[in-house]
Amino acid sequence: MTPETLVDYPMLVTFLDYFGAEQLMDLEAIVKLAMRLGIDFTATFIVIRVIYVRLYQWNEQVFTYWAFNIVTFSLCLMLRKVPMELGFALGLFAVFGILRYRTEPIRIRDLTYLFVVIGLGILNALANKSISVAEIIMFNAVIVTMTVVLELGGRRKRTESAIIQYDNPELLLPGNESKLADDLRTRTGLKVFRFEVATIDLLRDTARIRVFHHPDENLLGSKGRQAK
Repeated sequence: MTPETLVDYPMLVTFLDYFGAEQLMDLEAIVKLAMRLGIDFTATFIVIRVIYVRLYQWNEQVFTYWAFNIVTFSLCLMLRKVPMELGFALGLFAVFGILRYRTEPIRIRDLTYLFVVIGLGILNALANKSISVAEIIMFNAVIVTMTVVLELGGRRKRTESAIIQYDNPELLLPGNESKLADDLRTRTGLKVFRFEVATIDLLRDTARIRVFHHPDENLLGSKGRQAK
């Protein structure tokens, strides 16, 4: 329905005026949106469902990744139709908002996945006529392929770390690394292969220790104090 034909429907014109729109539906724009959304959804699905969930199991981060991707895609697509000054201001607001979004620590790897899905949303939303569809698909393929290769190609055993409060100061003395490692494994249930003493509180006879472990099996680390 074009603006010329809307003259015969004054009620509809009034309705569109409330939204600042000139027409009810643009089929050409909808087709373009569907194509962009399809490319973005495919690339994001591979990164999240095929790679991330396969390696790190399904958790609350999956919802966050999908939400950030869709919201970023929608926001960037809409910003193409508003003045650049407003778009630039909202862009800065979004960047700083992301930095303050989390209220609890997030792993570097999870944060990297977050930026990947945000980047895919921005890429697929802001591409214009100067970039062909083949180039858009290629950019998406490069990002997805890079993620797959870095995560799965020659991948070593997954390592995780945790900070614990330790209350046996006698095992913190030099020469007790093996006993300390065994005690950490027994009391935490983690397959600890390396640990680092972060801080020691002499008043309370406690220490903060960062333990490194493989979720599946033990493996000696090469840095820090070794668990023998």
